[in-house]
Amino acid sequence: MKEMDLDLLLVVNRENLIYFTGLTQIECMAVLIPREGEACAVTLWLDAAYVREGSGLKTYGYVFPEESLVDKVVERIREYGLTKPRIGFERYFVGFALFDGLRTAFPEAGFTGAADLFYKIRSIKDEQEVALIRQAAMAACRGMEAAAGAVRPGVTELDVLAEAEYAMLKAGSAGSPFRPQVVSGERALLTHPCASSKKIQPGEIVVVHLGATCEGYCAKICRTVAVGEIPPQQAAVYQVLQEAQQRSIEALRPGVTTGDVDRAARAVVEAAGYGRSFLDYIGYGMGLRQSEFYPVIGKGGSDIIEAGMVVDLLLPTVYRPGTGGPRVTDVIYVGENQNEILTAYPRDLIIV
Repeated sequence: MKEMDLDLLLVVNRENLIYFTGLTQIECMAVLIPREGEACAVTLWLDAAYVREGSGLKTYGYVFPEESLVDKVVERIREYGLTKPRIGFERYFVGFALFDGLRTAFPEAGFTGAADLFYKIRSIKDEQEVALIRQAAMAACRGMEAAAGAVRPGVTELDVLAEAEYAMLKAGSAGSPFRPQVVSGERALLTHPCASSKKIQPGEIVVVHLGATCEGYCAKICRTVAVGEIPPQQAAVYQVLQEAQQRSIEALRPGVTTGDVDRAARAVVEAAGYGRSFLDYIGYGMGLRQSEFYPVIGKGGSDIIEAGMVVDLLLPTVYRPGTGGPRVTDVIYVGENQNEILTAYPRDLIIV
């Protein structure tokens, strides 16, 4: 904060609130972190006991009926003795009402985007965070096992997803961090698909992309299932993607850039002749978001990989009708000397 010349950090983004307070069951909340003095949680009065007992913070402000979060945040900033505060905030997560209220209350305030600071702090995981991601990864693997066992001709994509989600919940997941995907046939080429009532047919691929959470921390896994014999071009694409993923995992180590990791995977895809049909990004940080804003692993990326990071690698497919569609992705912990694949589920093409 001193380097950024800030008096105060204002935290409202859900993932950052979980990180700084340890609380996962939050709805209306802000945390003020001053350069000098105690951090303060501003929350609904209904959540007072929950926040006091679980956050570890010592100072609170409660929003009662007929009050607003904006008014209470302004009140707390004034109690810090700040009249011209230099506030660091999360540019993409502060709503207009809050920003306008701060600007009106403190017309001479300075506002600086500080989200990158939060993302970089969150990118390095401690042992407890890794343990939670590992638990989420185990639940995701149980879901994949159930999904693979449910795929057969005549069942719908939603049927398969139902089995997967039930298995993940039974394994301890608190729910998916994104809308999970089970897509078959030509639908596998959709960019952001979701499960539908379409019935799975013989000779199709079924892409299963699942996520799980444990105390807010996320993991995800993607595999491709072949329903009997599939076109040889699609099987070949999966082999290329599997090899590209393996090369990127081998390149993933402390000190390299995200562009270096991407280059290792992209070389395999381009050598197979699919470079023009492949997207520019192959992975992201993994933690309280299923796709963190840092690091971002893609073409020309300059983010530096560090020990303690957790990332996912390689979801994009080859976007070529009649050939593309298969996908694979895993969650990897970056160690000082070696990596650990947290989603420990076989990565070969699943044939049913």
